[in-house]
Amino acid sequence: MININNVFVKYGDRTLLDRVNLVIVERDKVGLVGRNGAGKSTLLKIIAGYMSPHDGNVDRPSGSTLGFLHQEMSLPKGKTVMAETLTAFDEVRQLEKQIAELNDEMATRTDYESDSYMKLLENFAEVNDRFQLLGGQTMEADAERVLTGLGFKASDMDRLTDEFSGGWQMRIELAKMLLQRPDYLLLDEPTNHLDIESIIWLEKFLKDYAGAVIVISHDKQFLDNVTRRTVEVELGKIYDYKAAYSEYVDLRKERREQQLAAYENQQRVIADKERTINRFMAKATKTKMAQSMQKQLDKIERIEVEQFDTAAMNLRFPPAPRSGQVALEAKNLSKSYGSLNVLDKVDLKLDRGDRVAFVGQNGQGKTTLAKIIVNELTLTGGELQLGHNVEIGYYAQNQSDSLHAKLTVLETMENYAPAEMRTQLRSILGAFMFSGEDADKKVSVLSGGERARLALACLLLRPFNLLVLDEPTNHLDIISKDVLKQAIKDYDGTLIVVSHDREFLAGLTDRTLEFRDRKLHEHLGDVNYFLEKRQLDNMRDVEISQSSGKPKTAIAEAPPKKELSYEERKRLQRAISNAEKKVEKIEEEIEAVEKVMSNPEFYMQDDAAEITKKHADLKAALEDAIEVWELAQLEMMEYE
Repeated sequence: MININNVFVKYGDRTLLDRVNLVIVERDKVGLVGRNGAGKSTLLKIIAGYMSPHDGNVDRPSGSTLGFLHQEMSLPKGKTVMAETLTAFDEVRQLEKQIAELNDEMATRTDYESDSYMKLLENFAEVNDRFQLLGGQTMEADAERVLTGLGFKASDMDRLTDEFSGGWQMRIELAKMLLQRPDYLLLDEPTNHLDIESIIWLEKFLKDYAGAVIVISHDKQFLDNVTRRTVEVELGKIYDYKAAYSEYVDLRKERREQQLAAYENQQRVIADKERTINRFMAKATKTKMAQSMQKQLDKIERIEVEQFDTAAMNLRFPPAPRSGQVALEAKNLSKSYGSLNVLDKVDLKLDRGDRVAFVGQNGQGKTTLAKIIVNELTLTGGELQLGHNVEIGYYAQNQSDSLHAKLTVLETMENYAPAEMRTQLRSILGAFMFSGEDADKKVSVLSGGERARLALACLLLRPFNLLVLDEPTNHLDIISKDVLKQAIKDYDGTLIVVSHDREFLAGLTDRTLEFRDRKLHEHLGDVNYFLEKRQLDNMRDVEISQSSGKPKTAIAEAPPKKELSYEERKRLQRAISNAEKKVEKIEEEIEAVEKVMSNPEFYMQDDAAEITKKHADLKAALEDAIEVWELAQLEMMEYE
């Protein structure tokens, strides 16, 4: 059990953690949530022992183990992925050495009845049990299983860690930590550098993890699937809810509503009593009674409404100028980096108003294609044409890192703004939570979340009709992500979004393009439909079994589906959508008629027979509309 006692942290005039207390018990699964800068990472570092509070302390059982994954970790160079991962078993290697030494000693001893020999046997049993518990017999197999789960291929195991980006090196650190199986596992944004498949694998691993887990994440679905308890850090205080994230949101809203109602009710009671006291004080005969009432009033324990941070950016994309019917079209598009072929003769067509998600494992070409579309990379082969009057708005994966560190927030906006927008810059910054003196801050002192908000603000300074967003939720807290998602939903242009955040993508797009094996695999529908269709939660097992020569799954053995042209697919999609709208419209009409018919005096009305006939006709029309919808669905299913 970890005890956090009266922890206090203050920076300058700002109190980050104000005498907070928290208990973490064995097998706890805790989500640590709050706004960017609220103090979540600070609290995690204090728990891990990486920093000390200004006051208070943290108690952890002696002999317990703790693993802490944070954003500033770095790997030593010169080792292969597998060799570096196996350093997680340093204790196992020591135990293995001890077992060998004990075996040698037992082989040379002959005093089998002596107390010292009995002690030797006991020592051997103890060391061997610990060796088995830590996976000594299966450490390489376990290491490969975890690395594969986190997205590494068999061919990656012997590559040097130096060859991998920071995101992939973070995965190696995470793999080492998971293999060490600490009693307390502290994870700061573990999904930041993971693709959807790896996130799903990690969710399953952590859900069944034998130790306690404390995780900071802005991925709501990940929190819901992993945690059973939510600790909110807000304005120096912490609030503990015995619930996963989505339920916590409802409980927090309910608690605040109850608290506000109780406060307002008490204020009315106090006001009434004060008016009575004032009236009695004006009469000499009732002064004593008034003083008695005042004493009673002074003893009332006043309800205080907790402060909470309601600040949120106000994001709305400019109306999209009208483009041609075809926004972009790529034919036989290929891209290679030296001998590495990333995209191989792919085709892509986007009509005006299309909303497309790019998904798939890291390294499969999603960002590459996005950069080709915005003309930041050149093609190796094939062609790509933008449609008539297409203007692109682009948010890069590292957009916030490209901001000039020495400029102020306002100067950064001025560099991006056309002349006619200069007078509006401060009001736009205010909408993005940069008010007053914030506009004069240097970019270098901004947090990751503040930089992300500034980069989004810069994006709104010019109108565009093709919006390309590459991992736009990086560094944004959950509230800011919700605001961004709603703004994208309201955007009326053509959309391409690259993301691994399932909850963010849900309901945002009507097409999903999976990047796999240098090709594009199209799925009509949003990310949830794609996940269900591709059964990604089992994909890792499928890929492992196929690569090891085991029989393929039933899905892999299914007969090939019929080919469907892009235009025919769009026709079917429109037919399904129109049928759904018709069903909904008729159901609304039936509901309105039935509301009229529910009146006890309905059958006394002159038009009762006419309304009854209309109700019967609507019921028949509803059956016909549902049949049309079912036929359209069945026709689509033949090609899925």
